[in-house]
Amino acid sequence: MIQTNKQNTALETITILGVGNILMSDEGFGVRVVEYLLANYRFPPSVELLDGGTSGIYLAPVIEDSRRLLIIDVLNMKGQAGEIHHLAGDNLRGAGLQISVSPHQVGLLEIIDICRLRDKAPGEIKIIGIIPQDLDLRLELSPTLRDKVKVVADMVIKQIEEWTNARVIPGSGPAQPTP
Repeated sequence: MIQTNKQNTALETITILGVGNILMSDEGFGVRVVEYLLANYRFPPSVELLDGGTSGIYLAPVIEDSRRLLIIDVLNMKGQAGEIHHLAGDNLRGAGLQISVSPHQVGLLEIIDICRLRDKAPGEIKIIGIIPQDLDLRLELSPTLRDKVKVVADMVIKQIEEWTNARVIPGSGPAQPTP
């Protein structure tokens, strides 16, 4: 199920998309970061935070409706658990994002490719990815990644403020317009 704080249906939407399976410990990191952000901050109306979970192809309309897209996910690449990587543009391919694991699934990169083929992809796509420590069946993040939730949340806030020229305010719910 896709959960969102959607306030704005205009094409000027900035989407923060946390993806992953929360049943597999660190695989749910992106979702956990979005949950943390929604619980602790207020965002400008043009910013949509979305728990994309494992929604797969159902994320295509969300991606197509975004002007800018920031994805938070775990990366399948060599490195230290908890190592954070920033990806953008041509660096998305081969950067460790999960592609489909069976012929019956569509991975995130393939969804972005479909949006591009339809000429409806966001103008700017960035990814904050982290190397997982634990992918066992467990609802909790590993201690290593649990300690990185606020670190990545701060990176997301910095990117939102850069894109919107507006402050993200501590507290929950939508930010109120300034008079």
